[in-house]
Amino acid sequence: MSLSFDVQRNLAAVQRTVSRLERDGEPARAVTLARTFPATAGDLWDALTNPERIPRWFLPVSGQLEPGGRYQLEGNAGGVIAACRPGSWLELTWEFGEDLSWVEVRLDEVGAESVRLTLTHTQHLSDLWTEYGSGATGVGWELGLLGLAFHLAEAMDQPPDPAVFAASADGKAFIAGSSDGWGKAAVSAGTDPVRARAAARRTASFYTGEPAPPSG
Repeated sequence: MSLSFDVQRNLAAVQRTVSRLERDGEPARAVTLARTFPATAGDLWDALTNPERIPRWFLPVSGQLEPGGRYQLEGNAGGVIAACRPGSWLELTWEFGEDLSWVEVRLDEVGAESVRLTLTHTQHLSDLWTEYGSGATGVGWELGLLGLAFHLAEAMDQPPDPAVFAASADGKAFIAGSSDGWGKAAVSAGTDPVRARAAARRTASFYTGEPAPPSG
């Protein structure tokens, strides 16, 4: 991780929202992250969709990266690229094991070289959601956007090692702050505060490997 890493600045850079909805007639939740990057829309879109650049901030990807094609992230999810408007909008399925969810990414220019990325991940309610809440998905994507920020700002050729980052003081502080932020977003969406705080502690523990602090 770069010596210039600022935990609080990167936490504050993300807007977190949780929404209650239905998907295919079943109760679902949508986790939405928004972050503005100092980049052109073309460069950010290329970083998101170019198979040679994606591994520099996220994970190696294979497959047919075009509408209707299937993709596979190494050691992670795969799915179908459902729709795409080049330069501004992308929809895909997110298939991990037997779980199916949906991801939408939108880019909006907010200046000459400033682009707001909004990512929404929608999933049906599950035991995983009950235990970890919005943070399980939210923290994971927030770490991904952090890797993207470093790639764009510092031309990194590969993302920070997840295990090394999670074990570092900055990594633990970032994950704890992100987990807490997602707990607060869940409360704003109507989740019981006690349950939301407990889920946030379990999420932080999951990502850092450290025991969750006692409830209180």
